[in-house]
Amino acid sequence: MTAINTTVSEASYEALLAEVRRTVDEVIRPNAERIDREGVFPSENLQALADAGWNSIIIPTEYDGLGLDYRAFALAAEEIGKGCPSTSLIYVMHVGAAQTIVYYGSEDQKKRWLKPVRTGAIGTHSMSEKATGGHTWFNLSEAKRNGNDYVLDLEKSFTTSGGHADFYVLQTRTPGAEKPTDLSYFIVDGQDPGITAGPWEALGVRGNQSGPLKLDGVKVPRADLLAGENRAIEIAFNGVDPLYLLGIGSAWIGVAEEALSIVVNRVKNTVHRDFNRSLADYQVIRQQLAQAKIALSSLRPWQLALADKYNRYEAEGRLLGELWYEATEFKIHATEVANQVVSIAMDVTGGYGYKKGTIERLYRDVRAGLVLAPSNHLARELVGKDLVGQPPELFTPGGD
Repeated sequence: MTAINTTVSEASYEALLAEVRRTVDEVIRPNAERIDREGVFPSENLQALADAGWNSIIIPTEYDGLGLDYRAFALAAEEIGKGCPSTSLIYVMHVGAAQTIVYYGSEDQKKRWLKPVRTGAIGTHSMSEKATGGHTWFNLSEAKRNGNDYVLDLEKSFTTSGGHADFYVLQTRTPGAEKPTDLSYFIVDGQDPGITAGPWEALGVRGNQSGPLKLDGVKVPRADLLAGENRAIEIAFNGVDPLYLLGIGSAWIGVAEEALSIVVNRVKNTVHRDFNRSLADYQVIRQQLAQAKIALSSLRPWQLALADKYNRYEAEGRLLGELWYEATEFKIHATEVANQVVSIAMDVTGGYGYKKGTIERLYRDVRAGLVLAPSNHLARELVGKDLVGQPPELFTPGGD
């Protein structure tokens, strides 16, 4: 693995946050309503992030990245989540895909796929298939051999940035697979004419374009096989998942913070003229706001501690997969707290929140966190099995 900078100072984090916040305030938040209303991919937002370097936040400097650390990534994902949940989800998937190439890519792959990120290229992961539902790790599709190269004829069910990504880090069965664990990752050029993306019509995060993705006769050179055949489980567990879980949890913290900020401002400045009392004068409302604030406050120490663990493990040469279960717990808690906070925001604002607008949009957006893989019900089962010493039952009935 290529080392990242794990010596960023507190002052540097504050400066980073100020810069990301500027991009969010000037570009991302003003576009959020239109992105939701029209269901369009947030290209302008992503280009603004790329122009400022944030799309390359933890890519090493030798590949034109900023070379920052995991805390910086978590805080950036949080800030972007405040402005537009669709953009934050795309951002997290992109950073994770790029970092997977940092971890497991050849020198040639890093130069070809990572350097263009600095000027706006977007990557994403593609794993899930309709036939296996939420068991995103279990693929039935299989690559074919084409001499020393490969051909992909398959369909994925949910691929964020589908039809818009410049490259896909895609998992499927190795040609001639004999067992479900014979899986490989390929870097697929998003401009290939054999790729078609299906429509994305969803309750929320309507800009992330996470519809089905079909690959029809897509040729992948052996030079874009990632790390080697049958390495997908290792890559997913130690590369794909850790970045994604930290990033999604952090992005949803940002969604919750945005909702709470809006509702507190609404409560303080809304006055009932019959008795000249503001909403803040009602105890029941203050109690609900306190409940939201307390729940949200529980997340920040965990977020920073987990990101710092990532930094420490990387510095020590340890695999991030060792933190898989804790990162999964963090994703569960962060997405459920975010849903609780936004639900309170909807309740407290009453008819104002229920009408089309920011609170109503966030209420729809935030629900996605509960079903994003691994869905919270499934993730909780995996954590529970680990807790009592039972196998996770990922590839075979009764355990692996």
